[in-house]
Amino acid sequence: MKIHFIAIGGSAMHNLALALQHQGNQISGSDDVIFEPSKSRLLEQGLLPEKIGWYPDKINTTLDAVILGMHAKPDNPELIRAQEMKLPIYSYPEFIYEQSKNKTRVVIGGSHGKTTITSMILHVMHYFEKEVNYMVGAQLEGFDRMVHLTEENDFIVLEGDEYLSSPIDPRPKFHLYQPNIALLSGIAWDHINVFPTKENYVKQFQIFVDSIVKGGSITYNAEDDQVKAVVEASDNTIRRFPYGTPMHFVQNGDTFLETEEGLMPVEVFGKHNLNNLAGAKWICQQMGVDEDDFYQAISSFKGAAKRLEKIAEGKGTVAFKDFAHAPSKVKATTDAVKERFSDRRVVACLELHTYSSLNAEFLKEYRGALDAADVAVVFYSPEAIKIKRLEAVTESQIKEAFQNPGITIFTDPEVFQDFLYTQDFENTALLLMSSGNYGGLDFDKLKAKLKRS
Repeated sequence: MKIHFIAIGGSAMHNLALALQHQGNQISGSDDVIFEPSKSRLLEQGLLPEKIGWYPDKINTTLDAVILGMHAKPDNPELIRAQEMKLPIYSYPEFIYEQSKNKTRVVIGGSHGKTTITSMILHVMHYFEKEVNYMVGAQLEGFDRMVHLTEENDFIVLEGDEYLSSPIDPRPKFHLYQPNIALLSGIAWDHINVFPTKENYVKQFQIFVDSIVKGGSITYNAEDDQVKAVVEASDNTIRRFPYGTPMHFVQNGDTFLETEEGLMPVEVFGKHNLNNLAGAKWICQQMGVDEDDFYQAISSFKGAAKRLEKIAEGKGTVAFKDFAHAPSKVKATTDAVKERFSDRRVVACLELHTYSSLNAEFLKEYRGALDAADVAVVFYSPEAIKIKRLEAVTESQIKEAFQNPGITIFTDPEVFQDFLYTQDFENTALLLMSSGNYGGLDFDKLKAKLKRS
């Protein structure tokens, strides 16, 4: 097929482009900005656009499909040309579904944990050399791309994102996959810019459960009251498999699972990650991997990129970077680090960067999220608020929202960076949580300091 990508530089989009080229398709694309690592990966495979920008003359009748990314706008000139020419236009999830109509679709949904659970499942499959198609939201050790598509594989494992499908399709991505096997890890209000009320947000998960094919299954986190209510209220004729956090304990910083075969050490830590592990086990069993084999494989899983990713370690310090930004994720991640490093000072730094986190009303959801930290820090950029055209939030509003009297707030990137660079990190666990970069934090400089600690 001859396929053109509008907004090829996106994290998911460029991986799909690479996967489709690997299949033997002829790929072209455009974008008005492309960051690393997308830029280098596209260049290496000859897919980096020669010029940055939108060029309607790239759209012609020889194209078999146009794939539209969320970064594009509804008035994109290439999109308008494709619509005028009545070419087949797909959102990312629409095209993935077209590629998986004849496969067993395994879809992992939830406000949090879905990347980690999907990654765990793929790690186990890779360990036993079981070939599956997949789409995951993070780069995994041992995998070349985040998307893999073939004709022959029976299963496709998909991370089910609840965000919108494309600029012209407001349906959440996970509504389009029609899973045979599904998982729901948790529901905690997020994406306030497109789901303005909690009720509206929860409704999307109800639709997801109802979209599971008849006779399929839902594996769900029974410890999440909202998830339990949504799953048990559905009239869909599907099998239901509840799961919860397995028995475990932490000793000298190491985490052990209590299994029928005895104690088993695991690389991941924190109750939320062990809960994710339990969900992944259920899904793997439905894909033909028994419990003992699952434990054998999962013991070597170190985590997905940017999910409690260890970035530096010195004699007396350790530092983690995490994509956490939603309130439930921030709390779970901070709690996990404190549980594992209970004998160390925990410095937790959160950047408020998303539309939701910079909304004065939504800020209240962060109450208590950083309480487990010994030093709680929040950074946000007033400039980012202006760029997003949001109403300004104040330091007093943030302090009121977190309800943590010891919290320190920074709005100047240089002042925040000076704070980090001048810290004594002896006997400390540093946690950096953000979907941004703290206004340009030099991670290499910070890592060097940490390794000397």
